[in-house]
Amino acid sequence: MDIISSIFLVIGGLFYALGGLGVFRMPDTFDRIQAGTKATTLGAFSLLLGALIAFPSWGLKLVLIAIFIMLSNPIGSSALAKATYRAFGGPKNLEQDDLNEFLGGKEYVD
Repeated sequence: MDIISSIFLVIGGLFYALGGLGVFRMPDTFDRIQAGTKATTLGAFSLLLGALIAFPSWGLKLVLIAIFIMLSNPIGSSALAKATYRAFGGPKNLEQDDLNEFLGGKEYVD
């Protein structure tokens, strides 16, 4: 069980590293938000699963942490994207901007 737990912990660390790389390498803010949120969510779930396998007595706490992450990450990334849209407008390569009439967006400048 220690090997399986270690594998999930390493996978979680790799997702966090890839998320950081994605935030660094993506061309605009919206892509950076998406890369960071998706990778860190998967990384956190892998780390929590590894911890659950290593320490089964922590099960309830780890499940509550996972539920909190499932609820807070999408809300946080949506709030960041909405604030970015309001401050700078949508991406330049956007074909159809459905939010412009609701939020009063501007042309995006990175």
